[in-house]
Parts: sequence; C-alpha cells; structure tokens
Amino acid sequence: MKKILEVRWHGRGGQGAWTASELLARAAIYEGKYIQSFPEFGPERMGAPVAAFTRISTEPIHMHCAVYSPDVVVVLDPTLLKTVPVTRGLDSEGTVIINFKDTPQKLKEQINASSSTKVWAVPATEIAIKILGRPITNTAMLGAFARVTGAVNIESIEKVVKERFRQSIAEKNFAVIKEAYTEVKSE
Repeated sequence: MKKILEVRWHGRGGQGAWTASELLARAAIYEGKYIQSFPEFGPERMGAPVAAFTRISTEPIHMHCAVYSPDVVVVLDPTLLKTVPVTRGLDSEGTVIINFKDTPQKLKEQINASSSTKVWAVPATEIAIKILGRPITNTAMLGAFARVTGAVNIESIEKVVKERFRQSIAEKNFAVIKEAYTEVKSE
C-alpha cells in the first residue's frame, strides 16, 4: 500500500457513500492503520450527488482537505457517470471501481479512461437486490474495494459490519460484501 491511499466515493444522497467510507476507515483502524473519513455535502436532498473521502495510511495523516487526486474512485450509482466528472483528478494509473453490470471494457470506453487506468466493474445493484431486497449498493462496493485494493482484509470489514448493524442486517450485508468481493471484474 502507498504511504497514504486516497479514496473518493461517489453516490447519491441516501445511498450510503459516507457509510461505506466510514466502514472502510473503521476496518483499517482494526488493522492498526491511520485513517480519515468524511463526507462532502451540504443541504443536498435524497438522490442528489454526494461525495465521501477516505484516507488510509501506515503513518499519521497531517493533511485535512478533500481528496483532489484520488488513487481510487468508487462509484455507487452508474447514472452519475453522465452528470458528475467522477474521474476528475484521478492519476492515469489510478483505479476506478464502478457499480456496472456490463463488461469492464465497455465501462472503460464509457468513462474514457486512459489505457493505464485500472477499471473494475461489479453488478452491485443486482447483488444488493438479490440479497437485501433493495438496491442499496454501499456494502457491495466496499466488498469490491477490498478485493481490488487489498487495503483492508475482509475479516476486518466483517467485524465492523457486525458492530454497526443488528445481527440480521449485518449477516445480509456481509453476504453482499462477500458476493461483490468475488464478482468484481477488471478489463
């Protein structure tokens, strides 16, 4: 892992982008890492585009600002690709993980990614509907993130999910995480 891994999450109000960022940060704490997790939104309403940020480091983090040059971008809602510049600031060799049911190759074309950008797709909405009965994709995207980056292990995520949610909800969400972990695909 880089000295500081910077992640920007994109979603819509109510989809849990900040919750995913926070769960990731708490999992990193269990592994002895330093973290920051914070949202970027104001008076947005349910469904409005929002962003959240996570920093994970093996050393104390001294910067306190939004993530402008993310190493990883995670997109919970693929409709944002038409309205939000989700890859803004992403290094040409950065990583993009998007809730997308088609192939990563089609996704790479759609977001006009450079040839060195690593693009991953996971059918998070379908996974969430199948297991949760609702299109809540944040935990699916967290599972995909864990697989793609290796920044935290799935056991730490399981521990955090079990602390955050009551047992029945935690079990379903962890099932979503595990399925997304195995279903995420790269180009």
